[in-house]
Amino acid sequence: MASLPAPPAPLGSCPRGVVVPPSRRSLRRCGTGLARAGAARSWYRFRTDDDGVVDVAVSGEERDGGGGGYAVSVEVPRLPGARGREGGLVLRASGSGEGVPLAPAAGGASLAAELSFDAPRAPFYLSFLLTDAAGAEILTHRKTSFRVPVGVGPGSPAPLGMSISGDGAVNFAVYSKNANAVSLYLYASGGGGEPALEIDLDPYVHRTGSVWHVSLASVEGYASYAFCCGGIRRPLLDPYAKVIGDFVAGNSVYDEGVTAPSMRCFASLASVPSYNWGRARHPRLPLEKLVVYRANVALFTKDKSSGLPDDAAGTFSGFCAKIEHFRSLGVNAILLEPVFPFHQVKGPYFPYHFFSPMNLYSSEGSSVSAINSMKDIVKAMHKNGIEVLLEVVFTHTAEGESECQTISMRGIDNPSYYIANGMAGCKASVLNCNQPVTQRLILDSLRHWVLDFHVDGFCFINAPFLLRDPGGEYLSRPPLLEAIAFDPVLSDTKIIADPWSPLDISNVQFLFPHWKRWAEMNTRFSIDVRKFLKREALISDLATRLCGSGDLFSTRGPAFSFNYVSRNSGLSLVDLVSFSNDDLASESSWNCGEEGPSENNVVLQTRLRQIRNFLFILFVSLGVPVLNMGDECGHSAAGSVSYKDRGPLNWRGMMTTFVKEITGFISFLTALRSRRGDIFQRREFLKLENIHWYGSDLSEPGWDDPTSNFLCMHINAEVDEMAADSVRGDLYICFNANEESMSATLPALAEGSIWLRLVDTSLAFPGFFATECNPKVQQMLGLSSYHVEGHTCVLFESKRALA
Repeated sequence: MASLPAPPAPLGSCPRGVVVPPSRRSLRRCGTGLARAGAARSWYRFRTDDDGVVDVAVSGEERDGGGGGYAVSVEVPRLPGARGREGGLVLRASGSGEGVPLAPAAGGASLAAELSFDAPRAPFYLSFLLTDAAGAEILTHRKTSFRVPVGVGPGSPAPLGMSISGDGAVNFAVYSKNANAVSLYLYASGGGGEPALEIDLDPYVHRTGSVWHVSLASVEGYASYAFCCGGIRRPLLDPYAKVIGDFVAGNSVYDEGVTAPSMRCFASLASVPSYNWGRARHPRLPLEKLVVYRANVALFTKDKSSGLPDDAAGTFSGFCAKIEHFRSLGVNAILLEPVFPFHQVKGPYFPYHFFSPMNLYSSEGSSVSAINSMKDIVKAMHKNGIEVLLEVVFTHTAEGESECQTISMRGIDNPSYYIANGMAGCKASVLNCNQPVTQRLILDSLRHWVLDFHVDGFCFINAPFLLRDPGGEYLSRPPLLEAIAFDPVLSDTKIIADPWSPLDISNVQFLFPHWKRWAEMNTRFSIDVRKFLKREALISDLATRLCGSGDLFSTRGPAFSFNYVSRNSGLSLVDLVSFSNDDLASESSWNCGEEGPSENNVVLQTRLRQIRNFLFILFVSLGVPVLNMGDECGHSAAGSVSYKDRGPLNWRGMMTTFVKEITGFISFLTALRSRRGDIFQRREFLKLENIHWYGSDLSEPGWDDPTSNFLCMHINAEVDEMAADSVRGDLYICFNANEESMSATLPALAEGSIWLRLVDTSLAFPGFFATECNPKVQQMLGLSSYHVEGHTCVLFESKRALA
């Protein structure tokens, strides 16, 4: 084996072509060659300066465990007849005057030489000349020396992204149907700068169909990577990267009406850290048993009043520290606002990437820390019987039209991933969700979050866009939604469609294809309940929502209706009863007599009663109740409906009487739903014969009367003959949205039974709700009359009287 001397200078100024070239020097692909992988060899074909052909096979391995350099074997088939090159070929590596004769290899079909370099580890390029027996040089058709990669293999088109094979080689694969050239950039640091190594991919060698791929024997000494497509020297984030660096900001630009910095991000070469899940398991709660709390990771604990250290406030760790708050409310599912890396000006509903959590949500500010901290949340929640659901945005990204806002997919393959020219009235980068490559990306992302992060389900924001084709037309059977519904990995997860759009702030219920798998955020519930309490709705609309919105979910059941009265975009619960100016007409809010903050005791008491009413109706309606962060503690945005105007949660308020009252009421309602699961936690609708409707004093309700704002609902408990104790009490519920009080006559009961009043939202705390075992609870006989105050809801439960 011929040994070449060590480079005379440190890495970065080595003899050209022998080892890794200097920083900023590109490794251009060799020839116009076809390559085929052998056991440990890669073949490259060159055209020569006399229009002949030379095949070169290269293999290499670390010498003496890597510390002693690298050994390379070069093999050239015999070339009989071409300018007398029957033999006597000599290989001379660039930068070295020493020639190495090529000797017959095993079998005699080719000539080979073995070289040894005192050089760093692969990958690097080897440049060399061939001379024949007469000393004449054999050059490529470009009159250049031969250049072949060492430690660079063809790679595999699957899986997409970075992966490590069993032999330790690192494979990179990226989809780009429309790129005419792709390069892999390796960086010495995670922060970018100029690439330390650039590898141009040969379309004949490193492309299979529309996937470009390359394998590197080692990436030691490098920290991050990016792709460059179409010959434009702009690093692009791998869409499938699992560990990413920080988003590096450049000069500010004016993009889509927002002043934003030029951005770029690099994928880390670090592997996803292993994680010990211990005995934590998915709770696997049935849909109908869920009580959901929607929260933003940062805003939940960012305020100093959270009492957390600065490095924990506003992070996954800080969120995890507040589990007891969720337990006290009785919620068993957390719905996290988007945790993907997002545009910090536009907000979390404008993501850059779909396979990793936001770095800023970790206490250390790094991707690895964010991954571990996110898993800590899931593990801790699961140990407490709480499921973790994620809001996800797959309809658009934060990438802008300008080159400086091209972060990833727009530069890699814009025509494949995005809808050309977006959609009418929408300036955002709209993803072509039902195009096969985008559909695959979304499914792979969902599977990654289920398999690697153990999340329990997803809420798809801007769901109507998932139904559209590239022309903006709605599809009757969108392939993406059908694929999600029947994907085996996602079969045990909750999948929820949310019509709210962060693009145009629309929120309209729509006909959604569901395959009896998709649940939906019920916008109509919010609208009708608000209008009823404002005295602007027919009582028939309220009745429909109380019974599980059969007009929307008749083919699925009430458990697929996720009900809410407030959400993170729009008025908060306390603002819903405090602001109602002309600009808020679409919110159907009512300020209870005075706009904004008030010291009027009558106004304040009415607002408190309305908050109780909203929560009460939410929890006694069939379907899944969804609480919004801060509604349990009077969180206000001063009447603003803008998502950006929400502030961090103020934990000092948790000690006030108001918050203790509301949180206690929510806890009571969640316990009530659990205890009376036969009525409130149903997969199927209530039987019609078990529901009776009344107006005042058992009269017929004024279904079609727009001035009728009083409704009573009598629910007969179903008898379960299979249960040991099948006798459960009936429920009688009164809803009075009028200013004045109304009289309700309680239905007759079987002999020996009485009515117990469990809730009256007009009473003072703590007496306005009580458990059935409370000796102070008011008891009433059947056919008794009860005075229902204005703006009040009342709940009675029947029970056998004690002897």
